[in-house]
Amino acid sequence: MTDRLVRLTWVQPEDLVGHELRQAAEDGRSAEVAGIAARWHSAGGHDAPPRAGASPGPATPELRRLAGELLDELAAIPSPLPEPSGLFFPERSGFPVVPLSAPGAPSPVTATGRSSPEPADVGGLSERLLGAWLGRAAGCVLGKPVEKIPREGIREIAEATGNWPIRGWFTAAGLPDDVAARWPWNRRSAVNSLAENIDGVPEDDDLNFPLLALSLLERFGRDFTTADVAAMWLDELPAGRVFTAERVAYRNLLDGVEPPGTATWRNPFREWIGALIRADVYGWVNPGDPRTAAEFAWRDARLSHTANGIYGAMMVAAMCASSLVASSIEEVVAAGLSVVPAGSRLARAVRDAVSDAESEPDFERVVDRLYERHGGLHWVHTINNAALVAAALTHGRGDFTASIAGAVAGGWDTDSAGATVGSIAGGLLGASRIPAEWVLENRLASSLRGFDGIGFDELTRRTLAVSAP
Repeated sequence: MTDRLVRLTWVQPEDLVGHELRQAAEDGRSAEVAGIAARWHSAGGHDAPPRAGASPGPATPELRRLAGELLDELAAIPSPLPEPSGLFFPERSGFPVVPLSAPGAPSPVTATGRSSPEPADVGGLSERLLGAWLGRAAGCVLGKPVEKIPREGIREIAEATGNWPIRGWFTAAGLPDDVAARWPWNRRSAVNSLAENIDGVPEDDDLNFPLLALSLLERFGRDFTTADVAAMWLDELPAGRVFTAERVAYRNLLDGVEPPGTATWRNPFREWIGALIRADVYGWVNPGDPRTAAEFAWRDARLSHTANGIYGAMMVAAMCASSLVASSIEEVVAAGLSVVPAGSRLARAVRDAVSDAESEPDFERVVDRLYERHGGLHWVHTINNAALVAAALTHGRGDFTASIAGAVAGGWDTDSAGATVGSIAGGLLGASRIPAEWVLENRLASSLRGFDGIGFDELTRRTLAVSAP
């Protein structure tokens, strides 16, 4: 009997070189790495797999050894772009802290984006926090079955089942066989994320990470460090349930690499979306204080990410903090942009996306423009997905359904973008304003110890307990 080969994704040197070469093209090092790329290709090395985490077959020992050498050479060539990974706030970035009970505080928005006459604290912070938790779950579950399906496939599936524009859960009922064969559902999610089989909220890394952040704050308090984040990962996070930059950082921790070196040692995914999906809770526990929320997110993100990978997390944390007190999406997006370097690739991408979403009535055309600018990025990169998040929120104008549907229809990291948009829109609206069809059973599955089966009411109570007074 011959043992089957284990193809460990996202960490083998021969699978990382192509991704690092692509990262070099993105961060201004193309000319400097041309000779390294030529050596890699002449030795039989491959480019980055377009969607998968591993190459089709095993590498020879010689190719693997060369890959390691080239990764080290690539790491020694710095990016010329002015995108620091240290804690850096732009000038005039200090957004005012807005107490929920402040006299004259803005009132929450309705699903149409217009202010309601009620005072801002109707239902209390818990109402908006619960909306954020419920919204994150809804957006995640909507995107799960079509994760890894490109934009054109998502539209074809939705149109074939009478769900375009997307206004409800995806379904296999009535889906023609040829469409199903052309665009197969995400294998792990089709069994629990379609209209006909949703039963509570299924496990997902986009939901595990907010749970882990909550647990981190409960264990270490608001003065937690990056080392504390690393300890939480090793204690509580199954290694097989992390991917891309997180898997590399996890491996680095086990190899004895100290943060923030864990983010840079042979980690070509350091500007991908992983840190962004970990940021929501840091905003929720700092309502009305985007700058502190961004600092919390920075402490977490630097374990696995750099530059725009960190900025995406800081931006989302700031947006989540603002969403709990703001009266409009415009305020929320402005809060997010206030904490990231204005000249960064991420900030420019988000500003352009917001401009398009404000001026173009057809959201499909907005997404066309996103693809024109960012179509060369990997589908789980931070920059393209952050731009899509901002565009979907801006174009949705407080409409929860339109917002999460736009994020998922964009076709990049569907469950992650959907979850983030749902979180922000849900926090802005509050639980009672989320349409009933998107409110799932009060039960969340998780691979994290102590969280499997937890309800969103309990998560809201625990989030409030660690929030800023």
